[in-house]
Amino acid sequence: MLKAEPTERFSSRVEHYVRFRPSYPPETIAVLRDECGLTADSTVADIASGTGIFTRLLLQNGNRVFGVEPNDKMRRAGEEYLASFPKFESIFGTAEATTLPDHSFDLITCAQAAHWFKQEEAMPEFQRILKPGGYLVLIWNDRHTGSAFAEKYEDLVVEYGTDYSEVQRLGRAIDGTEFFAPLTCEKRTLFNYQDLDYEALEGRLLSSSYAPQPGEPACVPMLAELRRIFDAHQRGGQVRMEYDTNIYFGRLG
Repeated sequence: MLKAEPTERFSSRVEHYVRFRPSYPPETIAVLRDECGLTADSTVADIASGTGIFTRLLLQNGNRVFGVEPNDKMRRAGEEYLASFPKFESIFGTAEATTLPDHSFDLITCAQAAHWFKQEEAMPEFQRILKPGGYLVLIWNDRHTGSAFAEKYEDLVVEYGTDYSEVQRLGRAIDGTEFFAPLTCEKRTLFNYQDLDYEALEGRLLSSSYAPQPGEPACVPMLAELRRIFDAHQRGGQVRMEYDTNIYFGRLG
C-alpha cells in the first residue's frame, strides 16, 4: 500500500524537488511540434504541473499554459518559479477535476505524474477540456539501471524506499500505452541525464516520494550508503544519472 496520498506525497520534498529534479530535453518541444501540431499559439493545460519544471519549457516556447496542481506547496513553488511568465496561470485542481472550461485546450501535458491519476476519471475529464482533435501527451523521465552506479543506486532505493515497490508497480501498471486504452498512442524516446555532485545526488534522492526524510530513522543509514556509492563511482567529483525521456502522445477525439 502507498504510504501517503498521491496529492500530498511531495509536500515535505518541495525544496529538493525544485533544485534537484531533472528537466526534460529541449527536443521534447520539437517532438510536440512535429507530432502534435504544437505552435506558439497553442493553449496548453499542464496537469499536475508541480513546481513547473516542464511547464517552463512550454512557456519558453511562447505558449499560454494553465498549470493544474493539487498540492499547495508544490503549486506555490511553481508560481514563484514561473512568476516572470505572463502567459502562465496557476490553477488549483486535479487530473480528475481540473476546474477548466470545456473544449478550450489544444494540448494536455502530464510530466512525471500520470501514474498517480485515476485513469477512469481523468480520461473523460481530459476529453472534456480538449478541443476536437486535441492531443494528450504523457512524459516520464525513467532512470537507466545499466551502469554500476545506477545498479547500486537502484539497490539503495529498493532497500530504504518506504513504498518503492508499490510506486514502481504503479509505474509499470499505468505506462503511457495502457493509460490511453482503449484509444491508441505513439511513443518517442529521448536521452536525458544529470551530472551530480554529492549534494545534488543527495537532494535528488530526497526529492523522491519514497525516500525517508531527515528526522526519520532510516534516513541516516540511507545517506551513509549513498555517500559510499558516490565515493566509489564518482569521476571528477560527479556521477551521471541517465534517463530515457519517454513521450506518449495521441488524440482523444
